[in-house]
Amino acid sequence: MVKFIKLLINEQLKIYIRKSTWAMYIILAILIIGFAALTNTFEDTNKYTEDNWRQELQNENEALLNENKEFQEDTGAEDDDFYISFNMDTIEKNNYYLENDIQPLQYGAWQFTMDNRGLLSVVSLLTIIIAAGIVASEYRWGTIKLLLIRPISRNLVLLSKYISVLLFAFFTLVFVFLFSLIVGTVFFGFEGIDPHFVTEKNEGFAYISVISEIFSGYGYSLVNLVMMATFAFMISSVFRNSTLAIGIAIFLMMAGNSIVSFFGDREWAKYILFANTDLKQYADGNTPWIEGMTMGFSITVLLVYYIIFMALTWVFFTKRDVAGQ
Repeated sequence: MVKFIKLLINEQLKIYIRKSTWAMYIILAILIIGFAALTNTFEDTNKYTEDNWRQELQNENEALLNENKEFQEDTGAEDDDFYISFNMDTIEKNNYYLENDIQPLQYGAWQFTMDNRGLLSVVSLLTIIIAAGIVASEYRWGTIKLLLIRPISRNLVLLSKYISVLLFAFFTLVFVFLFSLIVGTVFFGFEGIDPHFVTEKNEGFAYISVISEIFSGYGYSLVNLVMMATFAFMISSVFRNSTLAIGIAIFLMMAGNSIVSFFGDREWAKYILFANTDLKQYADGNTPWIEGMTMGFSITVLLVYYIIFMALTWVFFTKRDVAGQ
């Protein structure tokens, strides 16, 4: 166990000693600060903070109704239906506040952190880069023999590298969460320990905890993050080529939804990996992408893919002859 921990620490040092790794965190920090600056510039984050918030909501509803009336009279615009629908959703949301006597939550750090869930796709991208190179780089640098001549089994070497990838993904996700919270506090203020807000669910509007929504969104994103990292790790181990691993993994991550949509009418489409990575499709009464799919089905499919990825990784890494490397 001590040897494994030393291996794990060594792999973490290999990751974080690189300037490219710190560049990844700097990029994430710049994106978070940039999003905060844009939100602070173009959005009114101090709405409904006074005692007259009910009147403000009523005035907003009246303005939106007048705007919809103008859209309906203007028959030449192609996007009118979209704007009318968007305005009606806003009106319904405002009415929910009024009918339930709920003052809209002032925009703050927690909501900014929730809005930054989209950055988890960037975290997946960065994790793919790390996973794709952690094995292939040993072959490229010619250090694989030095690594394997130690009195440690190949299984432990492989496991230490894989866990290091998962740790990087976890640390980066935590960085996005904490840095978003800090930047959000600086730009917008702190809403409290457990703020609630109104959001639209499948069954209608609901008054829910912002924190629960954050952890739910981050948790669902973690599934896709782990699967894509495992896939890139497998490609890196099988082909010993980080460029190939990065290219394939990123292409599939970007095109995954399009692939599922293209083959969506086929019976076997529900067995495609990317049809199952978004478990949020089963939350809040949502309808899954493909008829007949359930949460249990998707988890089973993901487990099968995971086992296949790990089995291929183990076979190619532990059985490959490195004498000629």
